[in-house]
Amino acid sequence: MTTVSATGIFSERTIRRARLGSGLVIFVFVLLHLSNHAIGLISVAAADKAAHLFLAVWRNPLGTAVFYSSVLIHIALVLRAIYMRRSLVMPKGEMAQIVLGLMIPLLLFDHVIGTRIAHEFYGYIDDYETVVGSLWIKSPANGARQALALVAVWIHGCIGIHFWLRYRSWYPDFAPLMLALAILVPVLALLGFVEMGRTLADPSYQQSMTVSTYKEGVNTRYASNPEVHRQIAMIRAGLYGAFSASLLIVVAARARRKLKERLDQVTVNYPGGEVIRVPRGFSVLEASRLGGLPHYAVCGGKGQCSTCRVQILGDYESLPGPDKMEQTTLKRINAGPDVRLACQLRPNRDVAVAPLLVPAIEAALPANSQETSPGREREIAVLFVDIRHFTTLTETRLPFDVVFLLNRYFAIIGKAVEQSGGRLDKFIGDGAMALFGLNTAPEEACRQALNAAASIVAEIEKLAAELADELALPLRIAIGIHTGPAVVGTMGYGRVRSMTAIGDTVNVASRLETAAKEFEAAIVISEPVASLSGADLSGIESREISVRGRALPLKVYVIPREKAAEPLEGKT
Repeated sequence: MTTVSATGIFSERTIRRARLGSGLVIFVFVLLHLSNHAIGLISVAAADKAAHLFLAVWRNPLGTAVFYSSVLIHIALVLRAIYMRRSLVMPKGEMAQIVLGLMIPLLLFDHVIGTRIAHEFYGYIDDYETVVGSLWIKSPANGARQALALVAVWIHGCIGIHFWLRYRSWYPDFAPLMLALAILVPVLALLGFVEMGRTLADPSYQQSMTVSTYKEGVNTRYASNPEVHRQIAMIRAGLYGAFSASLLIVVAARARRKLKERLDQVTVNYPGGEVIRVPRGFSVLEASRLGGLPHYAVCGGKGQCSTCRVQILGDYESLPGPDKMEQTTLKRINAGPDVRLACQLRPNRDVAVAPLLVPAIEAALPANSQETSPGREREIAVLFVDIRHFTTLTETRLPFDVVFLLNRYFAIIGKAVEQSGGRLDKFIGDGAMALFGLNTAPEEACRQALNAAASIVAEIEKLAAELADELALPLRIAIGIHTGPAVVGTMGYGRVRSMTAIGDTVNVASRLETAAKEFEAAIVISEPVASLSGADLSGIESREISVRGRALPLKVYVIPREKAAEPLEGKT
């Protein structure tokens, strides 16, 4: 199966957006439908009144067209995705989503036929009193089946929403609330269904129930008309047959392709000596999964992250070139010409690769330990702070006195960083590292880092005055701040794991803290920090320094102790 190029109207990105958009329409429909069920906790009448609003949205010509087209597009694109996937070896979450997605039509066809189709074509009145009464009293087995369908649909949708949002910067903050809603919605919907069923089954309610003559006549004619039942049976057979045939076509097409590809394979070689043969057209990521080799792919192999990247060992120019999407991702990380995304590279010849982010294989992790995360690239601000002449300051002090001093010093740093909106990363001897911008824009991150630095300097001045008589030298600190891209993630082993950042931005920030000591200054910030923060640096000395690992000098601003505690507000 061929696809149009990435610049065409049917590019992979366009197809993914169509699948996402159609899925979101269905998810909104399901959310409103389940919310309507939950109102059944109040009464059957309340649920029916709320249903009028629901039906006004979805049972008009526009709503019907949008919903049905979304269902057809989503099913078609899911079947296409199953065919396009070269290997069915995948993470458990993706497998659960696919299995649930394939179960949903089989669980819901009868419900759709008995309500929507019966209403649209035969005038059947499908209010809550009729439908719930049928599922709870007349056919409890069908009721249990619909309850299972409800759970399957909701879990499938929630997995899709999670995959869509999980790498948004704001998602971790809202994830607990969204999880609570994801649990409450189906629980309340099922409780509403149960409450309405129990109410309708109550003999006293049935005696007091008044059914309109019109409704009773319409539904009686529907139930007793053999021609209608014959047509409904044909529709049911058509829906089940069409879906089953579609699945069989996909399975047959995959089997035909697999048989054909057995005669045309390529070899993927790995640094550990592993050799995996796969059909031509498989991606390197699919080869790793097929061979059971750990291989990061945080975005699920969609080319939207760089965690699966590999280095081509040998001739890389003869391989198929990266498409526009892969080029964009590789450009963002300044990758060399021999670096490719494993999920997008489909070698047309034997190839040797080396994954650049290798998962740690740990047979057993200690209880309550965090999972290793490959991290992802973010634009952050990094602050390093250190005590100047710390050895001289403490060489005549008792060990407990040194611990007391450090605890006071660390408390000042931690409080200043947290109050400014940053995250204290780690303490290194008498130094500390803090991150800003994990959940904010780079401009705000730089302002937060400068505010934290000013607060640290001001509080250290107070501590220095308090301990002036006890210290051999005045208590002074040096701070370096830089901003740029860094890989942020949970790193470590076993219980010794924490979120941290690595990369050139961190190295430069550390170098600026050293430069602050060399210049006898309190704070040294890079020009990008000054520019993004909009700080007023009039009267502040600027210099150009060389930074190890960088070809060009870096312009920095050197802030003396006398001005370091002042807020740097305004525009440059």
